[in-house]
Amino acid sequence: MQERLSMRKIQDVLRLKYDCGLSNRQIARSLQISRSAIAEYLERAGKAGVGWPLPAGLTDAELEAKLFTHPNISAQLRPKTLPDFAHVHDELRTHRRLDLTLTQLWCEYKEEHPEDGYQYSQFCEHYSRWQKKNLDLVMRQTHRPGEKLFVDYSEGLYIIDPATGDKLLTYLWVGAWGASNFTYAEATLSQALPAWVMSHVRAFTYFGCCPSVVTPDNLKSGVSKACYYEPDINPTYADLANHYDFAVLPARPYHPRDKAVVENGVLISKRWILSVLRHRTFYSLEELNKAIGELLEKLNTRLMRKVKKSRRELFESLDRPAARTLPPTPYEYADWLKASVHIDYHVEVERHLYSVPFRLIHERLDIRLTATTFEAFFKGERVAAHARNYVPGGRTTLPEHMPPSHQKHLEWTPSRIISWAGTIGPSMAHLVKKIMDDRPYPEHGYRACMGVLQLAKHYPPSRAEAAALRAVQFNTCSFKSFKNILLKGLDRLNAQGRTDSATAVHGNIRGSKYYH
Repeated sequence: MQERLSMRKIQDVLRLKYDCGLSNRQIARSLQISRSAIAEYLERAGKAGVGWPLPAGLTDAELEAKLFTHPNISAQLRPKTLPDFAHVHDELRTHRRLDLTLTQLWCEYKEEHPEDGYQYSQFCEHYSRWQKKNLDLVMRQTHRPGEKLFVDYSEGLYIIDPATGDKLLTYLWVGAWGASNFTYAEATLSQALPAWVMSHVRAFTYFGCCPSVVTPDNLKSGVSKACYYEPDINPTYADLANHYDFAVLPARPYHPRDKAVVENGVLISKRWILSVLRHRTFYSLEELNKAIGELLEKLNTRLMRKVKKSRRELFESLDRPAARTLPPTPYEYADWLKASVHIDYHVEVERHLYSVPFRLIHERLDIRLTATTFEAFFKGERVAAHARNYVPGGRTTLPEHMPPSHQKHLEWTPSRIISWAGTIGPSMAHLVKKIMDDRPYPEHGYRACMGVLQLAKHYPPSRAEAAALRAVQFNTCSFKSFKNILLKGLDRLNAQGRTDSATAVHGNIRGSKYYH
């Protein structure tokens, strides 16, 4: 067998098979893995009694143990007997008038090979491969109601920046349902991931439902093949799919027929929306999208010549009844990142430090970052959650994430530290108070104050007090400044920069009379 998939991908296989009802071939295209691997993981799950949804509280480690250490699961699949597809094709062509189907031919094949025969999905997949290799066929696609939404981008109109007068090119995002061709379109300023994801969210809100499958083009915002950690579906796009419970089934590269519906939708949107607006001048994206929305309604309510019905009528009768209901809350955009845990059990994300359990030091975590929350995951399990903090250089720490020895430091208070410093002298008390006052939170200055007090133990109290006084006078209240003052003896200088001791007598010193 090939290299084992991550637990996250195996869970996606189970979800798409048992919840979304996709075939092995569709799952393979969606997750960019082989059908043989999917068949083996499903066989392992069946023998281990694992279905979907997974039992509450089941961790990735427990799932891995069930699938790969179960005594009844065989690591090798029995060899299969390949059908004679030339005979299959001749039978279909010869008996077309009898409406002979692949299902009937598969049943006959299984009767001859009950033990070593392929199941129906693999039978069809191998036949499809044989067709591509031996025939030049164009298949007319039939879309089931409520199943697929096809999405794509096209170049849009220009808007004028009111501040500079520059022309900014927009992009037209188009989504069209497979059965009804019901269409949603909007303009965006880029094809980047945030615009791509949020266009889906607004489209689902417009539809009032969502499909079982979304078929995008191989746009990098949706399909990140070159990514080392996620070589197929972008993690944020996969997070969107999990929220709305749909499968991502990308179109094959250089196969425009895979998304012919949206190709036609883009063409129609250009013809009935962009062409109508080509002479108008727009000064904001909101103004442009308002005009697009008005023409979009006309497009969806316009009668189509062949079926004598509008796209909206077909949508209400075909796609909407069979589509999935929307979740209670819309998707909140989230970036997925990778971050390593520092030795102080914090991870740095966008210049802010967030704590995680100290046992995860040096581990690499998956980070989910929204506008309001920070979440950290280790092997698929959430290990930390914080409110999002935008203070650069700041630190967000939970006491339960600290080792026991560090938790004892929480017993320290600003008044206790100032009182300890006051036993050396008033300038020391003033210095540690100033260090804590200069931080956004007093706790952030505890470490520096403890360093100052520990260093003071190695010097006479008079020198420590003098060094603290000098640091306060020159407003250099930090541990590093206090340390440099003592190391360089600056605490012995008076206000005029001279030493407090008498001038030394030496034969090489000329004295003031020499210069008269």
